[in-house]
Amino acid sequence: MPQNINQPSNQIRLTNVSLVRLKKGKKRFEIACYKNKVLEYRSGVETDLDNVLQIPSVFLSVSKGQTAPTQDLAKAFGPKTPVNDIIMEILKKGEMQVGEKERHAQLERVHNEVVDIVAGKLVDPRSKRVYTTGMIEKALDQLSSQGGAAHKSDEGKGSGTATPTDGESGKEKAKEMPTWTGVVTSKSAKNQALDAMKALIAWQPIPVSRARMRLRVTCPTNVLKQAAKVPTKKEAQDETEDGESEKSSGTVKDRILGYVEQVEAQDTVGQEWEVVGFVEPGAFRLLGEFVGSETKGRGRVEVLDMAVTHEGD
Repeated sequence: MPQNINQPSNQIRLTNVSLVRLKKGKKRFEIACYKNKVLEYRSGVETDLDNVLQIPSVFLSVSKGQTAPTQDLAKAFGPKTPVNDIIMEILKKGEMQVGEKERHAQLERVHNEVVDIVAGKLVDPRSKRVYTTGMIEKALDQLSSQGGAAHKSDEGKGSGTATPTDGESGKEKAKEMPTWTGVVTSKSAKNQALDAMKALIAWQPIPVSRARMRLRVTCPTNVLKQAAKVPTKKEAQDETEDGESEKSSGTVKDRILGYVEQVEAQDTVGQEWEVVGFVEPGAFRLLGEFVGSETKGRGRVEVLDMAVTHEGD
């Protein structure tokens, strides 16, 4: 009697697979994707789902070849939700399951990208020189190992004469400050780099500040001497909290120059005045809003250099 290995005809054998899982309701759903393609799809490099999915089906268990019943999908995602939309949701929101070596390589890749971005955006506030990636990496490691704030814990103890109220307010302030706990693979390197910069600037394990932007501001000369009319949203909040805002008074020219930390050059050509100078990145949006509202769209704010740094030894 011949011996045959019986295999279900609907069993799907998948190789070189990367799983993406999403828990919805009380069920866990999986899709089978090609390795390295999930991150490419999430970052926008890959747009064709056929190159991402090994099979356009939703599973309860890919390893067992168990597809998700229609009633389970309807209960979790809605009765009228197409399977393709369900796959897209799992692909975008699900957790990617990868092997240990692949996970380590992926984490190292994101880590290096984050450090490179941060090193290109932060400088020593005194010399305006960039730090090496090694120094940035050590500063971030210090924050993650100390929970972002441990090295500041001794501050506020002082001579022991602080009142309990001061201590409580200090703790509340510390909770509000950004922290850094390390790189993860579930967020983009760009977003994590922004989080890292906020934490480094807040806690200062090494002296850092955002590299200034170099801008050109152009404004009609007939507007320059006019009194500034409408403060930006931030200035309006400052005025409400402090009772008076320094920047909410003066001419349009005074207000524009108030945003510029260092003027490189200014000139009047015909009926237009322009100034080239260095501005903190946080003031860029406010400056743009102010120029746009005060000149009714006739003024311009142009970025000449996103991050001005000085290379050092």
